[in-house]
Amino acid sequence: MTTVAPPPTPPAAGPATGVRAPGLRTAPPRLGARRPGRRGLSVVANAVAVVFGLAWLFPVYWMLNTAFLTDRQIQQRVPVLFPVGGTGSHFAQVLSSPAFWSAMRMSLAIALVVVLGAMVFGFFASLALSRFRFRGRTQLIVAVLVVQMIPAEALFISQYRMLDGWGLLNSVAGMSLLYLGASIPFTIWMLKGFVDGVPVELEEAAMLDGCSRMGAFLRITFPLLGSGLVASSIFAFLASWNEYTLALVALTSDDSRTLPLWLTSFSGQNQVTDWGAIMAGSTLMAVPVVILFMTVQKRMASGLTAGAVK
Repeated sequence: MTTVAPPPTPPAAGPATGVRAPGLRTAPPRLGARRPGRRGLSVVANAVAVVFGLAWLFPVYWMLNTAFLTDRQIQQRVPVLFPVGGTGSHFAQVLSSPAFWSAMRMSLAIALVVVLGAMVFGFFASLALSRFRFRGRTQLIVAVLVVQMIPAEALFISQYRMLDGWGLLNSVAGMSLLYLGASIPFTIWMLKGFVDGVPVELEEAAMLDGCSRMGAFLRITFPLLGSGLVASSIFAFLASWNEYTLALVALTSDDSRTLPLWLTSFSGQNQVTDWGAIMAGSTLMAVPVVILFMTVQKRMASGLTAGAVK
């Protein structure tokens, strides 16, 4: 009688053999699971971001804190970190000054003219450079770049003599003209990048449907450039609102001052610097900028979403 040998026993699965047991499946990795190393890096990155955020916000907080401190607290050797027992007299002093409201009106007028002028000229110039091919186009683009490379201080003397010859010193028109010359090249270059990002086929399809070239620009391209127009307008506004050196040269009269020049009236060689009034004035000067950013941020987000849906 012959004996049948039993079938060989498969090797047991385990780290020693490296063979997986038949019929067993490894569990798939969980979605969203992070490795311990990545989690540690994320914590470190968040901590560094918080430190940088606090370092960026500290000057703003110190400005607000100093604006509410009394003169005695400001002059102490030990810094006062919280305005306990502070006062609002510095804000009252600034708001009751006729020079503050005169400087506010002049700064707002200049900023409004600069923003509108930069948007109009920059928009049509960027469309021409992006959509048309004409003689001297490359040279014009290079000229726009070269103008931005010229230091502003190198043009002060020529700009002053130009405004003096035209009778535009100490005027809104003269300062708006100078700020427009500095803002338009950057606005053209920025908007050109946004216009290049809009496919020209959209305008061609609109012209096939009966729109003129200008109508295709205004109905198709213009709504899609909302984020670019907002970003360019913010740059033009800040460039004219916070500028100091050019205004110091072109505005020589005490009755014609912008807000940055008006702030210098609280300090001088023959008087003690009134830091409380300076910080209160700087806070009030920053209020229109904060309101603008809060308004523009909401409209920018809604405009981008609507453009994506369309």
